[in-house]
Amino acid sequence: MTTTQFDQIYHGLSPDVGKFRIAASGMAWKQEAGSAMVAMQASDIKWAQWIRVARNYQLRVGLKDRSRETFDGFVREDHDKLAHLLKQYFSVVLETKEVSFKGWNWGVTDFQGQDLAFLVSNKTAFELPLTNVANSNIAGRTEVSLEFATQNKQPTRNAPDEMVEIRFYVPGTQVKGQRGSDAGSQKSDVEDEGEEISAAQAFHDMVKEKAELGQVAGDIILSFDEVNVLTPRGRYDVDMYPDFLRLRGRTYDYKIMYGSISKLFLLPKDDQHVLFILGLSVPIRQGQTRYQYLVMQFNREEEITAELNMSEEEIAQYEKLKKNYEDPTFEVVSSVFRALSKKKIIGIGNFQSRDGHASVKANLKAVQGDLFMLEKYIFFVSKQPTLIELSDIHQVVFSRLGAGLGATAARTFDLKIVTKRGPEYTFTSINKEEYDHVNAYLQDKKVKTKNEMMEGELIMAADDDEDEEMQSVASSGEEVPKPRLGGDDDDSEEDEDFQASESDSGSPTESDSSDEGGQTASDASGDRDLMKSAKGKGKGKAKAAPKKKAPAKKSKGGESDADESDEDKPKKAAAAKPKPKPKPKPKAKKGSDDEEKMDVDEEERPKPKPKPKPKAKEDEEGPAKKKLKTAD
Repeated sequence: MTTTQFDQIYHGLSPDVGKFRIAASGMAWKQEAGSAMVAMQASDIKWAQWIRVARNYQLRVGLKDRSRETFDGFVREDHDKLAHLLKQYFSVVLETKEVSFKGWNWGVTDFQGQDLAFLVSNKTAFELPLTNVANSNIAGRTEVSLEFATQNKQPTRNAPDEMVEIRFYVPGTQVKGQRGSDAGSQKSDVEDEGEEISAAQAFHDMVKEKAELGQVAGDIILSFDEVNVLTPRGRYDVDMYPDFLRLRGRTYDYKIMYGSISKLFLLPKDDQHVLFILGLSVPIRQGQTRYQYLVMQFNREEEITAELNMSEEEIAQYEKLKKNYEDPTFEVVSSVFRALSKKKIIGIGNFQSRDGHASVKANLKAVQGDLFMLEKYIFFVSKQPTLIELSDIHQVVFSRLGAGLGATAARTFDLKIVTKRGPEYTFTSINKEEYDHVNAYLQDKKVKTKNEMMEGELIMAADDDEDEEMQSVASSGEEVPKPRLGGDDDDSEEDEDFQASESDSGSPTESDSSDEGGQTASDASGDRDLMKSAKGKGKGKAKAAPKKKAPAKKSKGGESDADESDEDKPKKAAAAKPKPKPKPKPKAKKGSDDEEKMDVDEEERPKPKPKPKPKAKEDEEGPAKKKLKTAD
């Protein structure tokens, strides 16, 4: 039997070359550097096509089960020889398929079996195998993004480049359910009653449907419904296949190859929830956001009964995989993932916080999360998880950068991790009580640490001493008016205005006359006998004014406002009152306490000291008011 051989031929999208042979019994391709082989019987071959591709020319062979095989690497001179052999052995005509070389990026998409063809002027520009589509996303109202699974499971330096993503701009709208050229008939329009969806959405749905044609229901090993996924947030159905898993959500669908799973983590979030985290070497994406970690959350007490859709022989090929499960959900999910992905699960280490947890609360920039201290990693779990290997840490610096922010910062500290590769991570707002536990963990792992907290503590201690000193002085009564002269002036004025407008009916205090202007001070300024009746009125109404001493002093600077709005006589009365008011204190009560207050007032206002002595009326008026003040 005569056999014809062609060298340097590629099978499908494989980067490996091999030998292609044709005989009367059929065709076969065998990899040169490995043991991979593809054989086709003569009775299964139904058609053949010759097409120009990136790797020279391609022989496309159709089989009777509607599948096809492709072989690249033929040269132009091989066409006649192949056409003759196919006609002689299999009675098949080698059809030449024309390709568009215009280079246009605008054309028509056509779903041809398991391929997506892009046509320009009714000629094929390129084709995409839908079986290799890992994910399809709507990247906008009119854009659809297709992501492809990498063919090289173990990339090497000599591995060829691969296309991992392509985007289509699909404008316009389309009737829901329309699929072919005859789908736009009146009947379908009446049934849908004009229901229209964007053409991008229709294209996206078609890609998802066609991409799953290679997988039938029998291929699903196990399915988990409504899994709570924190990153990316949402509830997804998780379908487990022999080679990949599929996340099906309301908006996004993901196809994740088990080979792209780099790490598995099973960590306790709190007393009620458990986190199962997948580390991905090929991130999944939503719009412009990429997610390198898939974070699932399970209730610790939730249980599930599951049976794997696999035979006993198939289950025996996997390690620690059972046919039936009746355990907590997180244990079933983690066990199945561990077996199918063939990756070990990383759990918690010996670290315990002050509450006995395996993590501490911390912030990375403005994101709050849990900082897990594991055996070989420090793992910050949040909306965007961050994994740091202990072997990559150059130094850990304890500091308290927020020392000047007040009492809250004094109860926390910051943890800055400097890596050998260059990036730095600063975790803030960690409870100060966790310092001993974190420091002991790092010392146990032989991680170089530096403590900068002492300097901050000394600064805080000095600030605390000053605060306590000021409070003690204020409580002793030596400098009571000073703090009130500062930040309480505005508040005092606002409170006094409120009381004057609500309760005072015609006897405002000195500050009222200058602060309120035309509302209450006008009534007071219209009272010609204000000075004469001040004694009686002061006993009943003077409580608000003596308590708020700062506005009374401030009215000295506010006289100009009162002078512009009031009459001449009330102006003089209002201007005269603030000056003697602080001084008559010792005359009302001739006791030791009043003498001490007198000393304080003299320090604040030494100039008006001699003025109140010759004024008899004002002296009589002053003591009456101050008696009430001291009584309060």
